[in-house]
Parts: sequence; C-alpha cells; structure tokens
Amino acid sequence: MDAYSALLPKPAKAVPATGYCLLTADATVEAGGSPLARTMVRGFLAELLPQVDQEIPGSTTRSAVITVDDGGDNGTDGGDDRHEPGAYTLRIAPRRVEIRAAGSEGVAHALTALRQLLPDAIWRRAATAPPEGWQLPCGVIEDRPVHGWRGAMLDVARHFFPKRTVLRYVDLLAAHRFNRLHLHLSDDQGWRVESRLHPALHQVGSWRPSTRLGPDGPDDGTPHGGYYTLDDLAEIAAYARLRGITLVPEIDVPGHTCALRAALPELGRPGEEQAVLGTVWAGGTSIAPVGRTEAVLRDVLGEIIDATGAPYVHLGGDECAMDWWPEDPEVAAAMAAAGCTTPQQMHGHFLRSLGEFLAGRGVRMVVWDEGYVTGGVLPDTIVMAWRGDEAAGRAASTHDVVRSPLFPTYFNFDQSDLDEERRSEGGPITLDDVAAFEPAPANWSPQARERVLGGQFQIWTEWVTDERHLDYLAFPRACALAEVLWSGRVADPDEFRARLARQLRRLDAMGAEYRPPAGPHPWQRGGTGVWQRSSPGRIAETRAWLDSISHQA
Repeated sequence: MDAYSALLPKPAKAVPATGYCLLTADATVEAGGSPLARTMVRGFLAELLPQVDQEIPGSTTRSAVITVDDGGDNGTDGGDDRHEPGAYTLRIAPRRVEIRAAGSEGVAHALTALRQLLPDAIWRRAATAPPEGWQLPCGVIEDRPVHGWRGAMLDVARHFFPKRTVLRYVDLLAAHRFNRLHLHLSDDQGWRVESRLHPALHQVGSWRPSTRLGPDGPDDGTPHGGYYTLDDLAEIAAYARLRGITLVPEIDVPGHTCALRAALPELGRPGEEQAVLGTVWAGGTSIAPVGRTEAVLRDVLGEIIDATGAPYVHLGGDECAMDWWPEDPEVAAAMAAAGCTTPQQMHGHFLRSLGEFLAGRGVRMVVWDEGYVTGGVLPDTIVMAWRGDEAAGRAASTHDVVRSPLFPTYFNFDQSDLDEERRSEGGPITLDDVAAFEPAPANWSPQARERVLGGQFQIWTEWVTDERHLDYLAFPRACALAEVLWSGRVADPDEFRARLARQLRRLDAMGAEYRPPAGPHPWQRGGTGVWQRSSPGRIAETRAWLDSISHQA
C-alpha cells in the first residue's frame, strides 16, 4: 500500500506522483496566508526537524519551499456549519509543498495528511530525522469533509483528567482530523472549572471524599477531584485551535447539578440538605430556575467565554428532576412571571434565557435533545441528540443537529462480548457498529438531512478512571467514526481495515494504548477482581430502551 492509499480518514482524491520532496532544517515558509496559518506550518516543521543538521552541504538547494494560503482566515470559527472550514488541497512537488485551504482548520488537516505521508516514526514526540532529511512522496490531495462537526465528548466530571491528558487527547483527535473537543465540565459528581467570581464552585464542588464502584458498590473512601483554572482552559483552547480543533465547553444545567448545589446550596431546593459529593452514580437533581441562579450562571459562562473565546457553549438540559419546582414559592412565582404553567415550560424558558445571554456574547448555544423537547432552544441552537434516530429526526425538522446517539457513539460501552473485557457500563458497541453508522439517515427528508451538521463520540467516565483506559475505549472506534464523519461512510470495510492497520502503527508511535482489533492485551482485561465483567452485554435491550425513550416528547 503506497503512502497516498494509507491515509485515514480517506481523502476525496489522492493521486501519487513520481519523485519526492526533501524536508530538511532549511525548509522555508513563503509569506502568505494568515499569521495563524504560518505559525501552524512553522510549528509543524519544528516538530519534524528538531535534530537535522543545519549545515548539510547543498541542502539550501534541495530542501522544500512551503507555501500556504488559507484565505487570510483569522482562526475564528463563525461560518455556516454546513460548510465548515476544513477543505484543503495539498500539492507536493520535488522542491515545493503547496497548501491551499479553507481557513486555518483546513491548514491543520493538510498538515495531518502531510504527516501521514511520512514514516510512522514522525508521530513520535522526538522523531529522529534521517541525516538527509525526510523524503515526502510527491502527489496531490484534494479533500474536504462531508460533515462539518466531527467531535469527541470527554466527561471530566465523573472522573477528572489533568490538563496534560486533555492536551494529549487533542493531539490524538487531530491525528484523525476531528475538529471539536466537547468538555463536559460539570455534573452531579464534580465541578471542573475555576470561577473567580464564585470561588466556592471550584473550592467545594471540585472534589468528593469517596467514589463508589457501580450504583450498588462500596465506597472506596478515597478523595477524588481536580479542576481547570481559567488559564488552563485558555491554554487548552489555544492548543486545540492550532490543531484545527474548536473547544466546546459544557456547563450542564438545570439538572445534573449536585456539585453546583454542594458549592452554592442557596441555588438548590430550600430546606434540602446540602448536597455531598460521594459517588459517581448520583442523579435526579436540579437547581432553582430563578433570577439569582441565572445571575450566577451568567457570571460563570462569561468567565469561560472570556478565557476560551469559544464560539459554542453547551448548556446540557438533559435528565432534569423538576417536579418540585411548582411546589416552591419562589420558583412558582418565577414560573408565573414567565408565563409558564408546567415545569417543562419553565425548563425551556430557563435554557432560552441563558441562550440569549450567550447570543449577546456572539456564542451559539448547544443542548442535549431534552432541551429541544421542552422548547429550550433559540432559532440557531444546535441540538445534540443522544436518544436515537427518532429524537434526532424530530429535532432536525426545525434545528441543526449533531448526531450523538447512545448506539453507536457511546464509547464508554464495551467493545466486544468477550468475557475478558473490563467492566463497563454496557455494550457491546463494536468497531463494525461504528463503521456502519449513518449520521444523516437515508430515510430522512432532504431538509432534515441538510440539518445534520455532523456527529461525535462520547466517553462518559463513571467507569473510566485513568488515561490508559480512556485510550482503550476511544481507539480504534474513533478511527472508524473519523472515517464516517469525514467521508460520509465507510465505503469498503476491507479496504478500511487495511488503512486502519497503518493508522494503528501511527497510534503506537504516539503512545496510545488502544484496544487491538483481535482483543485486549492481558493487562487491559478485567481479571477476577473488582473490574471483572459482571454480566454479558445486553446491547439489544439497551437499544430497545433507547428507542422507547426516543419516542417520548
């Protein structure tokens, strides 16, 4: 398999030519493109060529000139999401590399393709270049993604992952031309972002004294926690932007708010005992949807936007326990003032109010599909539909949709029915299941299909305690989803498997501890202890349940 046939995701057009272009330390970047694009190319060269001798005889006449044109893009992401910046043309001639791209994101994707044309060793953090430099095979790639939103959701609330893990995760996503990192920053089990205006949120809400293994398991008695400073989030956003990825922060409200209420109990149900974070399995919570709660959340959202420049903010909206709202005098008064007669209407009103605040900051609101059901959407709100095709199709009748169905995009589920799989939430969801995913189902109307911006995978971390297991769950299933979202489908499973084998060698070089397609390594198995698989997978039952709740209004 030649280098142009081994790219993943598969480009729209990749044509090899004879000869090669030599990349040495004296490769030059011609003036052109935006400052961001030139910075990206120079950073790429610095990674490739850190150890090449600057004094190679004759190298100034043999090494490449790299030109870049991204249309003068300033690195922001504010265009029409159906035609997301990301297209690129890469032309490699014996002494010239030409990159023409639709924005800085396209430049990042071109550089990823260029890196994939080189030996696998180039994916190591400190690859040793040959004395003569890197030989880049000549040819032309003309490429553009089918779907503009190609994302990954990482839940850092149930189990916290330090900044170094998130930055490494960005690198792994960029290697597959994903362009969204959705960070689930708050939930019942932890609040994961600093607030300088309301410091109790990170001082109190960011840690718990114990964690329970499973809904009915024993508490381990070990404190767990952590949070990102606003400077950390700014760094993550900037690091991701240089790799063609947009950060999408999520503060999940008005449900999944035990950590928020533990820090600021005055925002919860009056008379309710202060929430204590003691498990990753809590649920059934909500905050009071009143003015003082909105004021705190506007403060927090403003801090996050100021730090990250995020063009999208996810407000959650899922699985909210709101039955107590009409019984509380303050909430009942707020409902009456808003003209709401049911808790569901108040849920929608609360989300719309926060969405209007975001819109005033030039930020587009994202919600889970329950937010759409209760009317918690603005005309340009993006709906993430996790409950299945019917829920997604209903939202796509009026709003832009990002497909994130439990089956097959919840990668916290098992990858096989093998007994040795480590204990997880359910499953299996296999590599083949992901490869068969259809983001815009053929039986939808053309109008609904047009509303599909793309999709993403989710890793909820109730059962994911460390970086190594995160790698195991994400890859190689993320390789298949990258192919689906970039190319529209996996056209030839056998041909995809051949390219996947080469991609796994690249992941080896990056140090990613993926699940081998043949089954887990001995040290990746559940064993006979607490991580032993408790029961066979019941994915058919899970899918039937998902279908039943997808019908719910």
